[in-house]
Amino acid sequence: MSKGELKPSDFVHLHNHTHYSVLDGLTKVPDLVQIVKDLGMEAVAITDHGTMSGVLELYQEGNKAGIKPVLGCEFYMAARGMEDKDPQKDKERFHITLLAQNYEGYQNLCRLITEANLRGFYYKPRIDHATLEKYHAGIICLSGCASSEISEAIAADDYKAAKKLAEWHHQVFGDRFYLEMQDHGHPDAPCFWEKQRKINTGLQKLAKELNLPLVVTCDGHYVESTDQDAHEILLAVGTADLLSNPDRMSLKDFQLHVVDPRDIIKRWGKDFPEAVSNTKRIADRCQVEIELGRILIPEFPCPDGKTEGEYLRELIHKGAAERYGKDYKKNQALVDRIEYEIGTVSDMGFYGYFLIVQDFINWGKDQGIIFGPGRGSAAGSIIAYCLNITDLDPLKYGLLFERFLNPDRISMPDIDIDIQDTRRDEVIDYCTQKYGSERVANICTFGKMMAKNAVRDVARVLDIPYKDADRIAKLVPDPVQGRHVPLKTSLQESQDLRAEYESNPQAKTVIDFAAHLEGTIRSHGVHACGVVIAPDALTKFMPLEMAQKGVIATQFPMGQVEDLGLLKMDFLGLKNLSILNSALRIIKKVYGNEINLS
Repeated sequence: MSKGELKPSDFVHLHNHTHYSVLDGLTKVPDLVQIVKDLGMEAVAITDHGTMSGVLELYQEGNKAGIKPVLGCEFYMAARGMEDKDPQKDKERFHITLLAQNYEGYQNLCRLITEANLRGFYYKPRIDHATLEKYHAGIICLSGCASSEISEAIAADDYKAAKKLAEWHHQVFGDRFYLEMQDHGHPDAPCFWEKQRKINTGLQKLAKELNLPLVVTCDGHYVESTDQDAHEILLAVGTADLLSNPDRMSLKDFQLHVVDPRDIIKRWGKDFPEAVSNTKRIADRCQVEIELGRILIPEFPCPDGKTEGEYLRELIHKGAAERYGKDYKKNQALVDRIEYEIGTVSDMGFYGYFLIVQDFINWGKDQGIIFGPGRGSAAGSIIAYCLNITDLDPLKYGLLFERFLNPDRISMPDIDIDIQDTRRDEVIDYCTQKYGSERVANICTFGKMMAKNAVRDVARVLDIPYKDADRIAKLVPDPVQGRHVPLKTSLQESQDLRAEYESNPQAKTVIDFAAHLEGTIRSHGVHACGVVIAPDALTKFMPLEMAQKGVIATQFPMGQVEDLGLLKMDFLGLKNLSILNSALRIIKKVYGNEINLS
């Protein structure tokens, strides 16, 4: 294939970091998809450092825009075994680029990143050769950037070790293994790096000797070349450093934007056309279909061989007799309402949902744990009342069931479950034991850099006195009804902010950079109440990690867990319920009275 035959759509960026590589990548997924489309490419990959948090967003955004999503991750490879954590020997780690070829490959990437986080974490989530070999099926492997094992061996003039490593990867992956050259090693690249040129030359030699395919990538961290200064500020935020510090961690010697495919073809098309066209071949090989919008509710273990429908109906009628008296069936309006609700639940396939919720709530109440009486739309359900899920009679207060479950709009029921905060973990532990530890996890959440915080972060990095930074930040309007107002909008709507922006060059610099960083992920943690319960091992659906609180959490946030159709529960720990519990205990001790809260 000659250079003249290559066109922009023959190249695919297979190595990109988004803002899910927290405080390292600046790229937002919709922006990445848009620039790829604008530059005439037809597919794009994301390969964030040690996380797959962004892959479902890429899958959704890419498909929406007609750009093929290639789902991947840049993994950390342990220097020895992934469970070795000796400070003398195991601080070193290597990078490797892995892409999902099919759904089995996607599930194996989920397993690998989960293992890396739960078993291999030492400074970073790490895997090792044995684990990679165990879960290699359906995965395309690129040898990695300058920090990979093979690249490091070449850079250290240990060609023998590099060859041995290349042979091992080829033996494991077969024709799914590619040697990854990076663009900044090309002598004509705008930010030429001699070390990468040496690595690329070694990779070319390996390719010849071992008959292995080459592929060219760029290490994207932001969208446009003009984003470089904003990216440097982001790195300084991440390392808690000043932009003026000459010894800080910096990537300003590299161009890490989404490079125009025409530039890649111009540099590589003459001598290595295959390395360009192989990127498209890899994207063509990647066929991952993730089914969204399913209803994935675990099967509830019913006694005596009963079906879920039979058992739920039995519990509802037993509860109705307790709530309304044994002759409740004489009340036709009550019976009609119960039958209507059961019919709706049956049509929507949600028997299991109600069985699961009533089970852990009734277990908790039996243990003396205090639950809220019912909040939100679920209080309009008479079957929730009969099952002891809520403590409000919807008939007495004229509450509507359709606000909770509407037969015309199939969506997963959502019951907000308030639990005394001192015993919330006991309820989650009960669910974990009942459905299996591999099927239950907390849900992660991402903290984003919003207007005021972005202004403060940028000002600190630029070493602007606190007094001045505070004054600029206070000019930024507060969120409206909890909704964030973008800085660009505030500049148009707030006269004070606009006056400061137009009259003070320092404020203008801060606000311009803050607007650039706004919406970028700054931190990630565990959702206050979200817990997912899956019908099978969670790694068949999504990747997991160990959160800072020491609990296992998903790498996908709440909305994406729901998009997959998994059962999401809101277990909200409330301090006021714990205070009520203390009050009941004191009353019993002092006066001997037992009070029933409901």
